[in-house]
Amino acid sequence: MCAILPVWLVLGNGSLPRIASSFYRVLLLTLLAGALTGCGRVPPLPGDTGELVVLTLNGPTTYFLGADDEAMGFEHDLVTAFAHQQGWTVRFVVVDSLDSLHARLARGEAHIAAAALSPLVEKIGGVRTGPVYERLRQWLVCGAQVTPIPRSAADLGGLRVEVVGGSAGAQWAQNLRPASLGRGIRHMEEATPGELLERVSHGLSDCTVSDERNLAIERNYLTGLDSVFEVAEPQHLAWLVSPRLESGFTQRLQRFFGKAESAGLVAQLRERYFGHVSRLAEVDVLSILRLRTERLPALKAHFHLAERKTGIDWRLLAALAYQESQWDPHARSFTSVRGIMMLTEQTAEHLGVEDRTDPRESILGGARYLQELRAALPEAVAEPDRTWLALASYNIGSGHLEDAMRLARKQGKDPHKWKDLKEVLPLLSNPRIAAGLPHGYARGAEARALTENVRIYYDILQRYEPLQSQGTSWLKRLLKP
Repeated sequence: MCAILPVWLVLGNGSLPRIASSFYRVLLLTLLAGALTGCGRVPPLPGDTGELVVLTLNGPTTYFLGADDEAMGFEHDLVTAFAHQQGWTVRFVVVDSLDSLHARLARGEAHIAAAALSPLVEKIGGVRTGPVYERLRQWLVCGAQVTPIPRSAADLGGLRVEVVGGSAGAQWAQNLRPASLGRGIRHMEEATPGELLERVSHGLSDCTVSDERNLAIERNYLTGLDSVFEVAEPQHLAWLVSPRLESGFTQRLQRFFGKAESAGLVAQLRERYFGHVSRLAEVDVLSILRLRTERLPALKAHFHLAERKTGIDWRLLAALAYQESQWDPHARSFTSVRGIMMLTEQTAEHLGVEDRTDPRESILGGARYLQELRAALPEAVAEPDRTWLALASYNIGSGHLEDAMRLARKQGKDPHKWKDLKEVLPLLSNPRIAAGLPHGYARGAEARALTENVRIYYDILQRYEPLQSQGTSWLKRLLKP
């Protein structure tokens, strides 16, 4: 049968002739793709080989390569945990569009698809869905150049609106009356949500549809994005399951997600990847992007040296330095901390830093200090929480951090998890509570803010700056699930 089908159908890669809408293109493709099960590479059942084959999309909320080119991401870690529980290994297959993902899964070329997916194609081509594990709001996002700001779909006349083909945004657009379409809504078949937000930010289109999580992440890199109204009910996210798998596989998924939620695994992964992405002020985004070209180049050699000496990713050190001083060697505070890494006189003396305003000395000293703080934490503190707790300790000192860990334990929280500890840090400034602590009052809310800001700045620098010492960074093992 494959020989007599048109080439564009066999490919299933977004090169279809244009028809009425992206949604119906997905419908046609997936219905016909069921006939092609024998044409593609159909993997054996995971129970037969011990390998789970997973289709996914590249992106900050799904699957991407981190330090040392190691795969990571919310969906990556969640799938890996599921496979580990079953005693399987995982092979991820990154595809270039939702259309391709839906079609290839319907053909049985993988066991599941995991990519922050809305179950739009359930029962099309036999595809099923696993349990819903997330609900995200969907926003129409417009650029600063759009005036007046649209308040409903009826205001879209004349605007250039782009949506990811096959997405929840595409389904919303399909339901709009033609009079609301303005210049026409373009279905971008191989674009990612981040790419469309970038086009809006740069004025290449006027508006797009984005879920709240992608929007929060991209706002830390892009400016001029305004979420103007919700386009539909919150989007339910679930994995899609191949029609070749029996219902018992879906039952495995249900048991896994039930245990993952009750054990706190899903919450832990949310914290790891999204707990720090609440939006920076737009002035902060503009500032770090500007100073990255104005001040950072003269300091890179010192950060690279500090990475070689300590094994700490230089971009994390640079993010900490930006938070502390905006990369100003002569910065100082009212408490007399000084230099790029804002070291106290006592800490500088301990580290052997003679001149805190010397960039090389300050950066090397700050790197060694962060290294000491990480090493001093209890062995039970795993990464990446170990690094986030060390950053908080950099701000308030190890004694006050120990007080916060005591408070967390007293409240029934896990003192070794940043997700729990950051909830109690602000209590260190409560006079009634501080009076009963061994180390007394501390500006715990400031330590929490520093840590969350550094995490965001680190994300920004990872996007634009390469890792210096391939293979030496402790982040390779830091970010493993």
